[in-house]
Amino acid sequence: MRTGTAAVNSTRLYYEEAGAGPAVVLIHGFTLDTRMWDDQFLPLADHHRVVRYDLRGFGKSAVPTGERYAHVADLRALLDHLGIEQAALVGLSKGGGVALDFALAHPSRVPGVALVDTILGGFAWSDAGRARDDAVWEAARAGGIAAAKASWLAHPLFAPAMRQPAVAARLTQIIDDYSGWHFVNDDPEERMRPPAATRLEGLTMPVQVIVGDQDLPDFTAIATFIGEQVAHVRTLVLPGVGHMANMEAPAAVTLALLDFLAGLPAAGPDSLTRHA
Repeated sequence: MRTGTAAVNSTRLYYEEAGAGPAVVLIHGFTLDTRMWDDQFLPLADHHRVVRYDLRGFGKSAVPTGERYAHVADLRALLDHLGIEQAALVGLSKGGGVALDFALAHPSRVPGVALVDTILGGFAWSDAGRARDDAVWEAARAGGIAAAKASWLAHPLFAPAMRQPAVAARLTQIIDDYSGWHFVNDDPEERMRPPAATRLEGLTMPVQVIVGDQDLPDFTAIATFIGEQVAHVRTLVLPGVGHMANMEAPAAVTLALLDFLAGLPAAGPDSLTRHA
């Protein structure tokens, strides 16, 4: 495994990479970091050049400043820094949203996208979903970062994962290590406009959707919506699995990813000159 920090876009992005072959980038969820992919990182590296990185504001990457930024622009800069012309993208939750936005913005650089319990820009969240999330930020206002983290770990989003002691311990450690920056700061992240939910028909590359049948209703609804809107999509619903599918059912997710990635077309030699 190789580690590094890319100084790009006036920030610092921590990354790890392993293996050789067609490139794959793993993108973590909100409050998480590269470690959530521990079960997939090296198995995928047996067949691919695998990169996992911490989004701006998470893990070992720098937190945002007051300047506007976009995760899509950060990912493009990281790929350029690493000399990667094309990469399949794998994202969970917020990471899935970043992967989708990047694929829409730069389709020539993305031969395929795998979305695990993903969010979707422009999706209309349920009242219950918004209320559950708002409670975490209310806890932050009342009790600071520690209170917010406690509320976040108690979120129904993580309930299935917390029923597995080993997964619960890993998840708790990752969130405990998270800086909590987003709970107490206004994030100047720029969102894609128009949002991905209105542009899914523009995805022409293969898309793999993975969702746990115990995930919250908003996320299962997103998986269904993507399945209805995208031309080249296949959906895998994992029984007895919640939002953290790759940690709760690591073998099943790894096998699904390997199968999906094996079916993607090889990158052409001129792909770098055809960047969208």
